[in-house]
Amino acid sequence: MSIRQCAFDRSYGPAIVKLETPQTTVTVTVKNKTPLVVPSAVRRRAGLKNGQELEFKVAGGVITILPKLPTADDEYTPEQRRIVNAKLAEGLGDIKAGRTHGPFNSADEMIAHMQARLEKRAPAKRAKRAR
Repeated sequence: MSIRQCAFDRSYGPAIVKLETPQTTVTVTVKNKTPLVVPSAVRRRAGLKNGQELEFKVAGGVITILPKLPTADDEYTPEQRRIVNAKLAEGLGDIKAGRTHGPFNSADEMIAHMQARLEKRAPAKRAKRAR
């Protein structure tokens, strides 16, 4: 989702707010007793869904509205988190015990192999341009 910005129009004072998105500009009047409402056309273009949490950032008279990103704790249910943590602990235990495998015994061996492959590789031929 691209950033949607809401810039105060200073010529009218802080009572007028312009919502700007690519190819869509909607002007909304801010009133004392009502919350700022994002028009449905703008919400639809931004891909906002009911119940979605948004993050507001203000800098230099510009309000930037971004979707709130989930934290690692929000990403999994408690049961899923326990399973992931158990598998990670199991994998780290295998590494500490030396139970690993692979085509190379060290990072230096892998780097030497990659450099040898690059030296053997023939330069790519350029296609001739049609005139």
